[in-house]
Amino acid sequence: MNKILVTYFSASGVTKKVATKIANAVIGDLFEIEPVQKYTLEDLDWTNKQSRSTIEMNNKYFRPKVLNKVSNIDEYDTIVIGFPVWWYTAPTIINTFIEENNLEGKNIYVFVTSGGSSSDRSFRDLKNIYKNLNFISSKRFTGKEDNNDYINWIK
Repeated sequence: MNKILVTYFSASGVTKKVATKIANAVIGDLFEIEPVQKYTLEDLDWTNKQSRSTIEMNNKYFRPKVLNKVSNIDEYDTIVIGFPVWWYTAPTIINTFIEENNLEGKNIYVFVTSGGSSSDRSFRDLKNIYKNLNFISSKRFTGKEDNNDYINWIK
């Protein structure tokens, strides 16, 4: 296998747990996509039209600032990007990560965590926005999978 970086944004901790399991299963490095301004429970209230997450997701060009960049991105052949599904797609902080890191020439896998939404729209949206990138596959995980599920997906 190639050198793998498992990146993730986790607002509530669920995606972090899955990302950690994936990194351990595929023997990859782990990188958290952290917002400069952490999300509070009020920020994540999708029923509130004035919540931070609602405002961000209603503006396709909004890019939340991230705390850190991957300093050694060139060392990786495969990038796994994980996030919770927001409004049926990737949170805008994922766009920030992609735009601040050169992912050209890398194999990119996308995983989502969601109570019911699939990874299909998120994957399609990212492929349409970043046509120059090599998106390979996407999958929704719950955290109840075993290591073979993660390994087989990346293979």
